[in-house]
Amino acid sequence: MAEALLKSVQEMLNEEKWTRATLSNYSTNQFKELDLLLKEAREARSYDELKKVCDEHLGHTKNSIIALYISGMIALSRQLIDDSALINLVSIFVDNHKWAIVKYLCERILDYGESKFALRTLAECYKNDNEEDALFGIWERLVKVDYEEADLAKSLAEHYEKVSDIETSVDYYKKALHRYITKQLFTNVREIWTKLLEYCPEDIDFFLHVQKKIAKNISEEKAVVLLEDVYASCKKRGDIDTAIGILKIILDYNERDSQARKKITECFKEKYANHSQLDDYIRISSLAAGPRNVHEAIQDFEKHIAFDKGNFVCHRTWGVGRISNVKGDEIVIDFSKKRGHSMSLKMAVNALQTLSKTHIWVLKATQKKETLHERVKNEPAWALKTVIKSFGNSCDIKRIKAELVPSILSAGEWTAWSTKAREVLKTDSLMGVSPNNIDLYTVRERRISREEKLFNEFKAQRYFFDRVQTLRSYVSQKDADLDSEFFTEMFAYFTAFLRSWNQVSEQVVASYLLVKDLAGHYPHLNAGLQFNFLQIFEEIDDVPAVFMNLKDAKLREDFLHHIKLFEPSWPDIYVKLFPYALNHSIIANLEKEGYEDKLIAMVQNCFENFREYRGAVVWIYKNLTGADWFKKAAVPFEKQLITLIHILDITFREIENHRDTAENRRINKQVYSILFKDGVLDACINTADTDTILRIFTFIEDVKDLDPADKLKLRSRILDQHPDFKFFGDTEKMVITRGLMVTRKMYEEKQRQLARIMDVEVPANSKEIAFALSLGDLRENAEYKAAKEKQEILNSQVAKLKDEIERAQLFDPAAVNTGRVSFGTTVVLENTDSGKEETYTILGPWESDPENRIISYLSPFGGAILNKKSGETVDFSINEEKVSYIVRSISAVNF
Repeated sequence: MAEALLKSVQEMLNEEKWTRATLSNYSTNQFKELDLLLKEAREARSYDELKKVCDEHLGHTKNSIIALYISGMIALSRQLIDDSALINLVSIFVDNHKWAIVKYLCERILDYGESKFALRTLAECYKNDNEEDALFGIWERLVKVDYEEADLAKSLAEHYEKVSDIETSVDYYKKALHRYITKQLFTNVREIWTKLLEYCPEDIDFFLHVQKKIAKNISEEKAVVLLEDVYASCKKRGDIDTAIGILKIILDYNERDSQARKKITECFKEKYANHSQLDDYIRISSLAAGPRNVHEAIQDFEKHIAFDKGNFVCHRTWGVGRISNVKGDEIVIDFSKKRGHSMSLKMAVNALQTLSKTHIWVLKATQKKETLHERVKNEPAWALKTVIKSFGNSCDIKRIKAELVPSILSAGEWTAWSTKAREVLKTDSLMGVSPNNIDLYTVRERRISREEKLFNEFKAQRYFFDRVQTLRSYVSQKDADLDSEFFTEMFAYFTAFLRSWNQVSEQVVASYLLVKDLAGHYPHLNAGLQFNFLQIFEEIDDVPAVFMNLKDAKLREDFLHHIKLFEPSWPDIYVKLFPYALNHSIIANLEKEGYEDKLIAMVQNCFENFREYRGAVVWIYKNLTGADWFKKAAVPFEKQLITLIHILDITFREIENHRDTAENRRINKQVYSILFKDGVLDACINTADTDTILRIFTFIEDVKDLDPADKLKLRSRILDQHPDFKFFGDTEKMVITRGLMVTRKMYEEKQRQLARIMDVEVPANSKEIAFALSLGDLRENAEYKAAKEKQEILNSQVAKLKDEIERAQLFDPAAVNTGRVSFGTTVVLENTDSGKEETYTILGPWESDPENRIISYLSPFGGAILNKKSGETVDFSINEEKVSYIVRSISAVNF
């Protein structure tokens, strides 16, 4: 069938060439017949051969209508970048005004996804035919796919404005505004800005966001011009707080703007018209005029104006108080334990922190704990907003916890409450992240959409792959608006990496894979990439390094998939990547394609070079030893075990030397579980001969940082299975290594001590430091010095506890060895001089209690009797007096 089809097409091409068919002979029917032919070719799976025939024909007959259409449509169906054939074909019929055919060709192109060329051409067709309704529909589609198209967006806005669809009109005006800003056409920007101020004057967040873009793309002076329009609108509506905020931004751009300074003074006078000290505070701060920096003057004024009768303040020592009276330069404050306290205004400004009536500290001081507890517990959104607003409208989770636990919520309640709180922070349209720090949350005056919330998170994120996740979250929303300026800006962040790379980095690879994936689901997002994956891949200097730096699981899978799809030598690349990727799909693909020899060589290489590929060896042992082909690798079970023991030893040493600690801890934990928890060593003891067991145990003994209890337990297990087993050298001797042997009870007590310091004392100290900093003048700030000294003490305690806990080795009571004096034993000694018996319990330094004869194994006396057997003599000197003991009995401590 395929051969007959190809022959038929070749005959059609020759006939077209020989008869020199004119364009007037073509109609849409001819193209519909070609579509039927393409359908047959697809079903016969002969697309590639058919395209090759047509491309060869175009080599000598470049304007062949049949060849251009068939080649172009096949390329389009395969989503190939080269669309020159169809563009050439459409252009031929446009030049000859064959509009019916042009429409048909454009619609066929659009069957495979949005195309700027096809849409523009179709728009011309509808314009020529005066089909206005259809024309607007095409314009809307074109505006969605062409992010640079500003004039059409403006025309659509004007159209919907005429038909009184203001909401849609505003949407298109906003699109046009962003695009004119990018084109730096300020006249157009100003015109649309004015329109939007007329239709949505309260959308302040939008105007503030856009003015930053104007300042960056056009100029700060132009941004000020537009902000003055927003100020005038706010003033007219009586929105004084927003008007003040706008003027502050204007003064940020130009602090010498005398008109802005005059206007902000007038706004403050209007806002605080009923304040008893308004005029004095304006004079004291030099707000209205003078040589003083305007930002310092505003800050000083806002600090002073908060001191008025009925307002709350906080003192480092006396806590929260309320201003009961203001007399000239004297302020009278009622603190809970110091009522009627008087101080000068100057001292109050330096010593007190002003608080709003809704500040969390005020609520703690004025409301019953039970009432506040119930509201915080049942209304997490209210609690979050209250705490965040209490600290400059910028707060992280740690600070929120410090304010609520344990003063309002218990540590146990916090766990469940914080889960709800994080969901509120994620979904509440009045909450968002700081644009400069993803860890800080803010409360907004106006609700924002989920799209804008994600966009703000995107801007605040510091790491590339966090932004990848955020863009995916945006796209995964139901009815996600991929035409919005939010998406456009996020998407442009990644396409920028593809337009300006000199060297291929993980960001370039990730951007290509992400953009290609999105364009596959949404064809109109095709970024016009003029290169393919193979071209990028060939420029990568270190493939494993790029792979490891792709900090996203899906991108790693896509990377592997593209290697297999486009790189002929993919099996070798997979083998090279495996020790870093540790991916099931690599093994599955090599198995499926019959590359058993490469898998065997890969496994052998990993075991031979286990120091470099330690993670791969562990993965292979856990996942591949049951495979049929693995047996052919000829890696004996004993070698597998010894290799794992070597890796255990290596990772212990790497951890101690602080090299790649997290990764080595992970591998160490896996190997330990395989050997001691999964029963692998037990199985070896049960089935192996004594020579093999001796070799295995000798390697275990050489792992100096392994818990001595594990070694003793393994030794006991060997003796249980082989009672006559002879160990090499003095293996019975108990070895105490760098690890600190402790009982579970004391280990848990130390953890509780650390938790209390970290969760209670450190946050409390942080609040003390923050408050002391707010008082200013650190040179004579006793509160600040005391708080910093306490911080040093706490840091020292935390460091010591963390080090001890990290070194701690939990003692297993079941592993106690009563054959010798050891940890966890009670020993009865007879004094050879007096003949009296003395009983001692041997534990660790944490449990040591000499008055009750509990001795640390690390003490001089503990060290002297350690490892002694019943009947042996112990000589010991204390205060230059020699004492001699005989060990009479050894028993296990009852824990």
